[in-house]
Amino acid sequence: MLGSVAAGLACDRFGRRPAFVVSLVLAVPLGLGVALAVDFVMVLVARLLFGAALAGAFVSLYVARLELCDPPHRLGVTMVAGFFWIAGELLLPGLAVLCRDWRVLQGAVTMILALLAACWWSPALLLESPRWLLATRQLEKARKTLQALAENSGPGSDDSSCHQESLLEELESLSEGSPQPRYHAVCEIFGTRVIWKNGVILGFAAFIGSGIRHCFTRNLAPHLPHFFSSYYVVVGTEAAACLFVCLTAERFGRRAVLLLCTVLTGISSLLLLALTQYLLDLIVLTLSVVGITASHAVTMLSIFFASEVLPTVVRGAGLGLVVGASFVGKAAAPITAIPNSRGFFLHHVVFASFAILAVLSIMLLPESQGRGLPQSLQDGESQRRPPLFHRPPREDHLPLLAPHSIPHDYSHLAASAKRMLGSPAAPP
Repeated sequence: MLGSVAAGLACDRFGRRPAFVVSLVLAVPLGLGVALAVDFVMVLVARLLFGAALAGAFVSLYVARLELCDPPHRLGVTMVAGFFWIAGELLLPGLAVLCRDWRVLQGAVTMILALLAACWWSPALLLESPRWLLATRQLEKARKTLQALAENSGPGSDDSSCHQESLLEELESLSEGSPQPRYHAVCEIFGTRVIWKNGVILGFAAFIGSGIRHCFTRNLAPHLPHFFSSYYVVVGTEAAACLFVCLTAERFGRRAVLLLCTVLTGISSLLLLALTQYLLDLIVLTLSVVGITASHAVTMLSIFFASEVLPTVVRGAGLGLVVGASFVGKAAAPITAIPNSRGFFLHHVVFASFAILAVLSIMLLPESQGRGLPQSLQDGESQRRPPLFHRPPREDHLPLLAPHSIPHDYSHLAASAKRMLGSPAAPP
């Protein structure tokens, strides 16, 4: 939680790329510190900071990747990245068997991170988000980034090339006055109504999806006593949830799929809570697997949904808080492991009740399917809640500087920057 919130704040103040690179570079010595720790306190502190650095790298890369995609490909690219994450979880037990010692395993993971840090240090591999640069009025840097993207996209049609040149010239003319960058703090979210509501609801849903999962995994122990079998079942359900979200959220909308997954999570939890002793073992196992899959889908879709509805100027900090809420849900797991206590029953009752409450609150969310990402706080406040199965018109089917499409892509970004700079309300 500490790393996700800190990296989110750094994303909105210093940029997505610097936050990611710094988090990745910090993870290398901290990982070596865990492997070379000489006592428990050193292991605890180094492990805490190492986890914070990894969480920071996750949040900053998540935001940067999302902002470089156009609406039709945002979900697919994010889910493909999720499959790579799942592949790493599947390979981890095999790596642990090969290493046999936890210090060797920690060192191997740290070496992989060091290799990634050496590769991602090159600016050509990960450019700064042009959305964030334009939203914070860093027009000269935005012009250079857009020019690099246009050069890397290859040759296009004559109309597209002329339009790209005119867009870059317009940005260059706007940046001649040396406008001062304008950054936004996360506390500005508390002064909004729609953005604050969306963030709280999605953070609450992510918290429930992560916290209630342990109520289902506990029921796997009698049927899958071996550690590796239960571990692979949980990871397999995560892969199934990722595939389900990828196939349905783009077709039926983010809000409808999130609502369905939350309903499945709540129903499975309530049935297991009330009828476990009366149900067959096969039914208990089935309900547990369905609940784990649905809870995985709730968590990953809540985080993705939040990244789409939060405006660019505070997307890093807002997403860091939502991811932090999911980590808080995971932190509730030790309650279920307390022997000879009612901790598990109380944990199950509380999270089942929260799931029912989340079903009602999700109805208040807007729909982000096929919509452009909101740039400013005003854009975030203008989002409205459509009917549940109503599909809003798609706004933007184009990449940032599309070389093979109609010539009106993203010129509104330069026009909005010009209006913002010419507005009398804008600070000098």
